[in-house]
Amino acid sequence: MKKLIRGLDKFRQTYVSTHQELLEQLSHGQKPRVLFVTCSDSRVAPNLITDTDVGELFVIRNAGNIIPPYGAANGGEGGTIEYAINALGIEQVVICGHSNCGAMKGLLKLNKLQKDMPLVYDWLKHAESTRRLVLENYPDYEEDDLIEVLVAENVLIQIENLKTYPVVRARLHQGRLKIYAWIYNIETGNVLAYDARTHTYVPPEGQLLEEEDSVRPFVSGGDNESLIPIKKELEALLKVSPETSNAAEAATRSLLTLFDKARRMGMNNIELQNYHSLFSESVQLWAEKMHSRA
Repeated sequence: MKKLIRGLDKFRQTYVSTHQELLEQLSHGQKPRVLFVTCSDSRVAPNLITDTDVGELFVIRNAGNIIPPYGAANGGEGGTIEYAINALGIEQVVICGHSNCGAMKGLLKLNKLQKDMPLVYDWLKHAESTRRLVLENYPDYEEDDLIEVLVAENVLIQIENLKTYPVVRARLHQGRLKIYAWIYNIETGNVLAYDARTHTYVPPEGQLLEEEDSVRPFVSGGDNESLIPIKKELEALLKVSPETSNAAEAATRSLLTLFDKARRMGMNNIELQNYHSLFSESVQLWAEKMHSRA
């Protein structure tokens, strides 16, 4: 408790004194950009790992980053989801699992929890689909590997549960909501994001390209000759093999700039998608190089 009290004093002296304008704005209301669903595990700190400030994330935390299907439970998760999307207008949701998750270890031995921790048992039953999927499809895995699979599959199943909520289904249908699956590795500090095209977890930087596509409409037609210099730059960038994290970051920025320029100058949807596919492996390699900075 002494440490917490000293922390309060440090917070007032260092953070509050240098963020008066932000805190004043937040006193009039919140406008978070992302609903972040993650585990209660003390080793997972959403604002820290995403480098976001106060007011940017609307967070749901519970054991196992679980979202009970609509109507299955009357807990705070459902009400918080409705409020985040309907009242706050949030258009991005991240469900983030993590390595060495105690909830997933408990899920693997669910029946043993019923006597000593009946409430935990009842809660983890909401992840029964995860447990059944993994046990029936990965029968030859050792326990440690099985837990990693549980973490990865559980995030995807919780996204399916999230889609059972009427407000979520409505916004997805309108194209006004995006949902992302992440896994945070406690040991390395790295985050991987699920890529539905390859059915694997990859560095999340590749999603920057998807975001660019979602916020800017494609333009068809245009002067094809005017695109020749951009295509040459893209082809040259495709051959780049950055040696440092800073070079990899610069290459990623250059790619985003070139895609934006190509779109504005009339490169059509199909051609842009082809270039995206060509650069998918490069973006992953560049992301790994940037992560190696630490």
